[in-house]
Amino acid sequence: MRKRLEGGKSTESYERSWFRVLFSLQGSVIPAVLPRTALCAFFALMVYGLYRWGWPVSSPILGSLVPTLVLGLLLVFRTNTSYERYWEGRKLWGGVVNLTRNLARQMWVAIQEHQPADQTAKVAAIRLLPAFAIAMKLHLRGEPPNQELAHLVSAEQFAKLQTVNNPPLEIAFWLADYLQTQEAGGKLNPYQLTYCLEALDDLVDTLGGCERILKTPMPLAYSIHLKQLVMLYCLALPFQMVDSLGWGTPFVVGLISFAVFGIEEIGIEIENPFGHDPNDLPLDAICRTMEQNTEDLISLVPSTGIGQQPRVGLSLEPGV
Repeated sequence: MRKRLEGGKSTESYERSWFRVLFSLQGSVIPAVLPRTALCAFFALMVYGLYRWGWPVSSPILGSLVPTLVLGLLLVFRTNTSYERYWEGRKLWGGVVNLTRNLARQMWVAIQEHQPADQTAKVAAIRLLPAFAIAMKLHLRGEPPNQELAHLVSAEQFAKLQTVNNPPLEIAFWLADYLQTQEAGGKLNPYQLTYCLEALDDLVDTLGGCERILKTPMPLAYSIHLKQLVMLYCLALPFQMVDSLGWGTPFVVGLISFAVFGIEEIGIEIENPFGHDPNDLPLDAICRTMEQNTEDLISLVPSTGIGQQPRVGLSLEPGV
């Protein structure tokens, strides 16, 4: 019987998936590092040619030029630092998802509706929450508000967002203004207002955290020095290996160069996790999830509260 793995996948399907990932080019760093790898392999071929012609190019002492341990520590530090930025960005966006869901739920249940127009205004305000997330995504990518955002805000609001420097902050202002207006009109009590404003503050804090990641690149001097050391290490390899490997020197140098350049390139790929690259965070999918969650929420009807008009529909029971 075919063995079943965790998640219901069979061994055969798992192996197919493993080999599909192994030979996948999309999302890998192969296209980025291939020119550098080819350069080092070609240089190693030239060194081998000089060695065959009798030139004294073999120099094992060059192995101490850039100690492998030092280079390895630098590469590991570079990759770990980049991954910390990537993981922090993911945690911040996870916070955006949770805060959006909680704030939308609180607004939908707590804000009372004294008139039919109140429901329309409340729905429009709740849709500003996924609009905040989409505006935040576009802001981090350096892109202006587009049609992905237009259907969640009014025409006047969309025009305003195209003129401001920080669209998500503008949306947060509209939400805060709406909440204060509801409290002043007796549709939201002060305790609920405090909770909603604190959640909104947390949303703005996540925006600031993502901006901090975006606007704090790796120090230029460190990046330059690491690239110089990596290149020096790879160019020194053929002089160390040509005497013992002979014609295999270009292949081994190419393989080692591919590994070293690949580790460095992975750090570069995930350093800014908010872009469109395959290795960046799936912000488009995250924003679609938030928008769908919001639309699902406003399709429900909370139990009639004080001052609310009864409406026919589903009831939002605790724990649902």
